[in-house]
Amino acid sequence: MKSAAGVPAPRRIGGATALAGVIGWPVAHSRSPLMHNFWLAQYGIDGAYVPLPVRPGAFETAVRGLQAAGFRGTNVTIPHKEAAFRIVDRLDRSARRSGSVNTLVFASDGMIEGFSTDGEGFVANVQAHGIAVKDGRALLLGAGGAARAIAASLLDRGVAVVLANRTPARAEELARALREDAAPAVEVVAWDDMATVLSRCDMLVNTTSLGMEGGPPGDFPLDLAAADPALVVCDIVYVPRQTPLLRDAAAHGLRCVDGLGMLIHQARLGFCKWFGTDPVIGPEVEALLDADLRGQGR
Repeated sequence: MKSAAGVPAPRRIGGATALAGVIGWPVAHSRSPLMHNFWLAQYGIDGAYVPLPVRPGAFETAVRGLQAAGFRGTNVTIPHKEAAFRIVDRLDRSARRSGSVNTLVFASDGMIEGFSTDGEGFVANVQAHGIAVKDGRALLLGAGGAARAIAASLLDRGVAVVLANRTPARAEELARALREDAAPAVEVVAWDDMATVLSRCDMLVNTTSLGMEGGPPGDFPLDLAAADPALVVCDIVYVPRQTPLLRDAAAHGLRCVDGLGMLIHQARLGFCKWFGTDPVIGPEVEALLDADLRGQGR
């Protein structure tokens, strides 16, 4: 809409505008605001979705303040997913299974509801690439909140999981938690020994921040030349979209799944609960996000 002078009219935000956002530290890299505000405009919804940089240690204070200020809820990203799990009043099964929360809903009865959409978002993204997620074995790198959610969703579909993490105690802790939930098909392998199991895996999933722009330095101790040619390599990092791991996999002729689709698919539940509309995931939103990443030189 344009004003009489031909200048774009400012977006009107009023007392009835539905508010949500994403909490993280840092959070400037997140493309969630771009995606959610695209959907809000697409469906003509009076709403706004904003980035919320919250330092570690201030998470609960920030959440209580947002709830008191009338927000509908928030997404939660690094490093707060496990902190979110601890403060919610009602946990969805997805969150109980994963031990972490990435979506908060401030319910009308004053309760905070917690969901984990990372696992189902990951599976939906892999399936959207024409890859079946059923049975087999996956080597999962990392043991944080996203790893917990993805491992739970894979196990639910009969996929055995092998965990590797640079801090072995974290991997062992996650394996115990998953086994307690009637999921015995979980192994742990040392970070430097993960190559020994790669040849018997159908899928490799990176849930660490290795390869992320601004993330920690270091390489994966993996020679993908030894992988089965049918191996599917997935990286949940999406900045950059083509991570070093995916470039290496492509160079070896392996099928690759990047993290941008997971970002889109995991966002549906929160958007639906906060704004009352289940968005259709079409090519437009992926093209928008991809263009933004390319425009930033990423």
